[in-house]
Order: sequence, then structure tokens, then C-alpha cells
Amino acid sequence: MAGQGPQIWFYHLERSGLEQVLPTLLDKVMQAGLRAQVRVADTDLARHLGEALWTWRDDSFLAHGHSSDPHPGRQPILFTSGTDNVNQAQALFIVDGSDFGPTEDFQRCFILFDGQDEAALMQARERWKALKAAGADISYWRQTLEGRWEKAG
Repeated sequence: MAGQGPQIWFYHLERSGLEQVLPTLLDKVMQAGLRAQVRVADTDLARHLGEALWTWRDDSFLAHGHSSDPHPGRQPILFTSGTDNVNQAQALFIVDGSDFGPTEDFQRCFILFDGQDEAALMQARERWKALKAAGADISYWRQTLEGRWEKAG
């Protein structure tokens, strides 16, 4: 698997919540000219996160849709619980313990997990070990006291 598949980045959320971190990362992906897919197992959480993208900054919003909306393939950011790459995204975000699914269509995969949730931590550790054993290109990002992200592994 080494040299194949996406770069997989684990984001350990300790100081900021998913509602703050996800829009920032999605904005960076959009600025890089990439499309994104956000896999969310919980439909209510997907709707909540989608609503947050409309108002995350006063001077900007992040255009997006949900897989149940008309024309999901046209969306630059698509919220889905499925594993099909409907919108031909290059960046995959896994939140809420969602299924990992196939990743070979993606350049980057972001796994965001709540550092205050023991079950989420355990799942992230298990995913890390399995991906490392498979030779995946993985790294771990942790938030500093100042709120910046630094690569820790």
C-alpha cells in the first residue's frame, strides 16, 4: 500500500470542536482547488455541520450539499453517509466514527476525532494501527495551546 492511496491525516480535536475545525480544513481544501466529501454517520449531525458552513465566517460561506439533495455530484463539498465518491472529490473527511470505506479515489483523507470521547479515541487508535500496518501514508496532527495545528507524528 505504500506509495498508493491518499495521505491520511488524523486530527485529534482537543481544544476546538468539530464545528470550528471542519470549516477551516474544508476552506483550505477548497482554496487548493479540490472537491471534498464529508462522511458523517449521523444525519442530524450532517445537517448541523452543513448549516454551520453557511455562517462559519462573516465574509464567506462554503457551498455544499447533502447526498439526499438534488444533483449531489455537482457539489464542491458533499455530506454523505455512503462510501461512493459521487462528487468526484479528491479530499475525504471522516467524522463521527463513519465507515472508512474505499479511499483510492482520494488524494487526502482527514480523520477528525473528539479527544474527549474515549470511544472515539479507541477507534482512532485502532484505525492508526491498522493503517500503519498496511503501509499507509499517515500522520497525526495535534492542536497547540495557541490553537495552531502541528504535525506530531
